[in-house]
Amino acid sequence: MWLIVGLGNPGSEYKFTRHNIGFMAIDYLIQGLGNPTIQNKFKAEIAQTTWHGHQIILCKPQTYMNLSGESVQPLMGFYKIPLDHLIVIHDDIDQPFNQMKIHKNRGHGGHNGIKSISGLMGSADYARLKLGVGRPDNPNYSVADYVLGKFTKEEAQVLPDFLNKGCDAIEAILLDGIQKASTKFNT
Repeated sequence: MWLIVGLGNPGSEYKFTRHNIGFMAIDYLIQGLGNPTIQNKFKAEIAQTTWHGHQIILCKPQTYMNLSGESVQPLMGFYKIPLDHLIVIHDDIDQPFNQMKIHKNRGHGGHNGIKSISGLMGSADYARLKLGVGRPDNPNYSVADYVLGKFTKEEAQVLPDFLNKGCDAIEAILLDGIQKASTKFNT
């Protein structure tokens, strides 16, 4: 069984913000997999289904970003999911918008959702799909305000293709492993 977690913040005010791109990717996966039933468990919205013969749980923690581990850690324990079957999708300000990076066993890089998950799991040895949202053009503009801001009109036009490519990257991790997937999708 695999746990695929998209990070974001619950609430309509955060719905189309850069920080919620992980939630958006999970929504795309759910839609692409025939809209399996969503349940509220473990402080998260989860959907269970099968994909290419793998049992998967798609998860959107409802704890707010900084406490994401409070959903992930109990899910991993309850379903006895090994750490190498955890994939976390999140925003990355160090990647330009519309670029992605797959990697494993790295530090949190200042991302509080990753910090929470790694802290409660006691390890960072899991796969991550970092979806680039870029940085503000003005260096004096608050990074927090930037990631909690909405996508520009130009970004919103490209976003569906970017999210579909992210779903393809998750599929590649499941089918081909993290090494081959990162070779194919890292930009």
